[in-house]
Formats: sequence, C-alpha cells, structure tokens
Amino acid sequence: MSVNDEEKKPSAPTPPAAHEMNEDTQPLLLDHNPHLHHHHHHAMQPVGVVDLEADSKRKIRAIAIIGMIAVLVAGVLRRFPVISCCTALALVLLFFLYSAIASFALFIASLLGVLYNASDQAVFCPDYPPDARQCVMLPSSVGLPSENLRLYAADNTRLHAVFVGQTDPVLRLNTYTILYLHGNAGNFGHRLANVCGLFNRIKCNVLLLEYRGYGFSSGHPSEAGLYQDATAALNYLHTRQDIDVNKIVVFGRSLGGGVGIELASRSNARQELRALIVENTFTSIPDMAKALLPKNNFITKLPLCCYKNQFLSRLKILRTAVPTLIVSGLRDTLVPPHMSVQLHQACGAHHKRLVRFSHGTHNDTWRCPGYYSALKYFLDEVTGGAQVSPVFPPGVTWLRDAAQNL
Repeated sequence: MSVNDEEKKPSAPTPPAAHEMNEDTQPLLLDHNPHLHHHHHHAMQPVGVVDLEADSKRKIRAIAIIGMIAVLVAGVLRRFPVISCCTALALVLLFFLYSAIASFALFIASLLGVLYNASDQAVFCPDYPPDARQCVMLPSSVGLPSENLRLYAADNTRLHAVFVGQTDPVLRLNTYTILYLHGNAGNFGHRLANVCGLFNRIKCNVLLLEYRGYGFSSGHPSEAGLYQDATAALNYLHTRQDIDVNKIVVFGRSLGGGVGIELASRSNARQELRALIVENTFTSIPDMAKALLPKNNFITKLPLCCYKNQFLSRLKILRTAVPTLIVSGLRDTLVPPHMSVQLHQACGAHHKRLVRFSHGTHNDTWRCPGYYSALKYFLDEVTGGAQVSPVFPPGVTWLRDAAQNL
C-alpha cells in the first residue's frame, strides 16, 4: 500500500469533549434525568398561556357566591314581601328623582350661563345702527379741528380716538379739556353736534374715545375693558404738553357715566381729574334690569353674581371726591330720572350739583335751553371763576344740596 493510500484512509471519529458539547447533544443528557426534564418543560412555557384549571375554579367560586346571594334575596322576599317591594320601589323612585334633579340643575346652570354671556348684547350695542362699525364721521367733517389718534389699552387693545383742540394755542393751554365718554350704542360720530356745542359754547378741548369693539377700535366690549380704555385715554391726556392737565374733566352720558364714575372713584382721581360730569346715567345694571323688566321676571330676582356687567355706580360714587355735576332729563324713558337723584344723594364729593331739565330725553337733553350754560357755570364754580348765581330758563332746576326739594 502506497503512502498516498494511507493518507486517504479515514480515521475513527473522536468523541467530543464535555466542554465542546453542542446543543444537539444536550437533550440526550436531559432525557436521562426525568426531574430535570420536568423542570425544563415548565421553564420553557410560553408567556401569556392561561391556566385553564385556575380560571375554571374562579368561575365556579363566583357562580357559587351569586347563587348564595340569590337564595338569600329570595328568602328575604318570601319573608318580608311588602317591605321588600316598598324598598325596591323607593330605590327606583330615588334613581329617577336624582336623575331629574341632576338634569334640572344642569338645565338651570346652562340657562344662567347663556344669560350671563348674553348680557353683553343687552348692555353693549356697537352695531347699532348697522353701519356703526364701518362709518364713523370725524369732527373734521363738521368743521372742527381734530387730530386722529391711535391709543392702546393696558391689554394692548387698539383704540380709535380723536382730539379736538382750540385753534388758539393760548386758549387751548388754559381752557378745560373734556374726556368724552359716549353711551352704549353707535360711535362718537353720532355725538358730533353735541361736541360742536361744547367746543364753541364752552370753548373747551375735547378728546373723543371709541371703546373697544366700537367704531374703528378693535376688541370686544366688556365692563373691565371699557375701564381700561378710559384709563388709556386719560393717561394720554396727561402726556400732552399743549393743554392744562390740571383742568381735565371727565364727561359721560348714560353708559359712559358709569365709566366716568369708575375713574372718579379711584384713589388717585384728585391728582388726575378736576371734575366729573355725568348725564342720564344709571345707578347699576341690576337696578336697570328691575326698572325695565316686569316685576315678576326671574332675571330681576337673580343675585348680583349672575350679572356679568354690573356698573355699580351708586356704590362707587360714594368714594368720589372730585367736584361732580349730575345732569338729568326728566323725560328720559330709558334711565329713570330718580336714579340721577340717588346718585346725587350718594355722591361723596363735597362740591356736587344736580341740574334737571323738564323737557330732556335720554339722548337729547343737550338740546334743552340752558344746557351749555349749566355746564359752563359748574366748571367756572370749580375753578373759582363763577361770580354770580346762575339764571336759567324755565324748565331748568339747579340743585346744590341733595336735601333741597326735588
């Protein structure tokens, strides 16, 4: 046999060493140990396999408990049938009664929420007349010198305002400057005839402000928002160098009167205002609801917290210390004239006056004879310029003290 033949002879297989045993040999070794094999079988059980025997035992136990309860209930019903029936009926009625009470409470809460937010539409009317947001007449259209302004409230709401100043620089610097706060509808363009009278008859400067949501101003009206707007306008006047900041007078008609009273009731009012004039304004929004709605209307029974806009002028005017004139038209069919009397009586100012016009209506009291004379006399009183007692035409009543006959 050649050497090459010997090299080709296969050799006997060598058994693998213990530490070299592969996976195929391990099950053979495990089969020889039944206990180890049984343990390995349980260790390799897939995750999530349900133990059917334990689950069956739980179901049997639950069925047994339900059966015991059913037997117990049946026994009670047989022994106390009347009491059991009454109890069951009471439980059913209680369930439906509770549901009804909960539903009724939810309905009332929803209704109050709707009324709470709908009060904005009742108090603020920026879209009346319909073109009030698109068409705003400027003072220049009636021959008044004016400056178109853009102001910003504390919350960054953009406000439209116009300053109407006397053309004579000396007169502008020495005369009064009126911050004009209009009513709840339209825009300041609807008040230009009144502004012309103030400018020409009293010889004053006038700052016309459009509240947020009115005219060309942005935002949406609210009680707090209107207070911010008026504050921004007042702050602007204090920045002007061509007027006397010690002769700033706040004038408010109707809703504007409530805004003006808010400004005058603040602790720093004596440093910012010289006087306050309000015309045909109300004591509060809840009082107006009682005056305009039938006595049995549920809205008049609502507590104060249900009113989103309150304008509590009667309470605020107690804190007013600046000289105050209250103008009242006795033919006002919207705001009851007795509210002007109540404001005059409650006013905390030492210098307070009430002037009443027998033919004055809510929006047109300024047309009555003696109107501008009354305003000018009051302002002259405040600055010490009035020398003689006023003489007014028939139909005008001038009251200095709330105790005078009304």
